Amino acid sequence: MSNPMRSMLYIPGNNPGMIQQCSFYGADSILLDMEDAIALSEKDAARNLVSHALRSLDFSDVYMTVRINGADTEFFEKDLEKIVPSKPDAIRLPKTQGMEDVKHADELITLLERENGILEGTISLHAMLETAKGIVNAFSIATASPRVRALTLGGQDLAADMGIRRTKEGTEILYARSAVVMAAKAAGIMAFDTVYIDISDLEGLLQESIMVAGLGFTGKAAIHPSQVPVIHQAYRPDEKDLRKAIRVVRAAREAESKGIGVYTVDGRMVDGPVVTQAHRVVELARISGMDVEGADLK
Repeated sequence: MSNPMRSMLYIPGNNPGMIQQCSFYGADSILLDMEDAIALSEKDAARNLVSHALRSLDFSDVYMTVRINGADTEFFEKDLEKIVPSKPDAIRLPKTQGMEDVKHADELITLLERENGILEGTISLHAMLETAKGIVNAFSIATASPRVRALTLGGQDLAADMGIRRTKEGTEILYARSAVVMAAKAAGIMAFDTVYIDISDLEGLLQESIMVAGLGFTGKAAIHPSQVPVIHQAYRPDEKDLRKAIRVVRAAREAESKGIGVYTVDGRMVDGPVVTQAHRVVELARISGMDVEGADLK
């Protein structure tokens, strides 16, 4: 079972120091940003730096995503032509409006994979939903291509598109959050929540992270390394839930060895989804440094 991606840390694509050190920030995944964080005059330099870093640095212990510029910009195809041969784990597609955007990006990535001797489908797409239209089309976007492995919410741009003000309570984007998670879960892919922009308010970040974890988000974006451990804290299971998950995993292992299809744990029927969730709880506990002795993670 692969490690859950609780956190995705944004790193500006034109900052060589942060790129070089990004593996040490403790995030489960890194997003090298070539879009909003980069001024127009720096786009070419950022593209070259990100490509060189992916080719020359060892990122084997962290999931690497690159956010390219949108299809409505002059940088879109240049970004793909430079980044795809560098083989990031995923490319984040900003301002995805509908399935046509995904199919267009998919076709270009497929051609570039073939031209560069990369196994077709190697590079994932993470579709970023930042407009009302994108939210409404969430499920069709999530299922537009097998290459789509995640949906991610862009809260700031969504608020601008809707003409609303972001608040710390977040009620104004609750529907959007729920829509993203529901579409992602229905499609069997990951869902990432938007950033928390006040880097000085770690308590507010913790409460929001607990809330989005409860909604079902796979993980949450971070814009500063100090936010990473706070996000991880929100995804840390409590001891009671962990002990129950271990009992479920043990019971499932024993039932499988005996060829038993129906069994109970703590007086409740256990089925496939319960076992899957138990494995996720155990894995979250493991990467949080908790004691998971006795659990079978295979």
